Amino acid sequence: MTFGCVVLTTGSRPEVLALALESLLAQRGVELDVVVVFNGAQPSGLPQGMRGLGLAEDAGIPAARNAGAEQAGGELLFFLDDDASLAGDDALARVAQRFADDPALGALQLGVVPRGGGAYSRDWVPRLRVGDRTRPSDVAVLWEGAVAVRRSAFELAGGWPGEFRFVHEGVDLAWRILDAGFRVHYAGDIAALHPSPAPVAAGERHAYSAYYGARNRVWLARRHLPLALGVPFVASFAARTLPRGNARAALRGYRDGARGPYPQRQKLRARTLWRMTRVGRPPVI
Repeated sequence: MTFGCVVLTTGSRPEVLALALESLLAQRGVELDVVVVFNGAQPSGLPQGMRGLGLAEDAGIPAARNAGAEQAGGELLFFLDDDASLAGDDALARVAQRFADDPALGALQLGVVPRGGGAYSRDWVPRLRVGDRTRPSDVAVLWEGAVAVRRSAFELAGGWPGEFRFVHEGVDLAWRILDAGFRVHYAGDIAALHPSPAPVAAGERHAYSAYYGARNRVWLARRHLPLALGVPFVASFAARTLPRGNARAALRGYRDGARGPYPQRQKLRARTLWRMTRVGRPPVI
């Protein structure tokens, strides 16, 4: 199989981007078509054989990934953020084999290990009970930094939700891939490397993170869920995040999410809601 690899960067971290690209160049047993998307910047300093796509303005994270996917060829798409890199030179060959073995596999997230040691982020394991971080399992959401997607599933789902700009785009894409009849999988035994999260003191959450997290949570509920599930889905997020700070920005996000406009309604089928519950992620959390 051929991978269309989309690497997302703003061009402001050339040293970590170099690590990401080196890890792709080291892959063996697969063919790669690599497009590096410079979101709000122009391409520079890319290795030979890799193409750059410059976006004059910051299009937001999911829309920039979509722009790269349109340019990259391959039956499989692999999305890699510039601060992530592949731990082994056989990582993508192992990913390709899993897609070849299971035509129902729609998306696969790699496990994440702190580069150079250090603390793990809770968000890196997309299930409610983390347990053994290396244990593979089917899941209902994705951490977006190192994700492979079958192109046919990606196109059926409609790609990343460009309107979201930041936060929760991995939830939206995973739900739509599940609703298209595919599986979403966490491959905890295939590692990507990522810097440890910077410590954030209570009350110091960035305002933009609080705003987009709240707004997009409401958008997820309005777009996909019946009212009986949408209300607790939003409420559970608010209960977890409002005490972390920037309540004013978060409340503005909830207001804007409720007022609309919001992405086109795509109510999930009851079968999809049940599948999400069976893999341990009922759509109220």
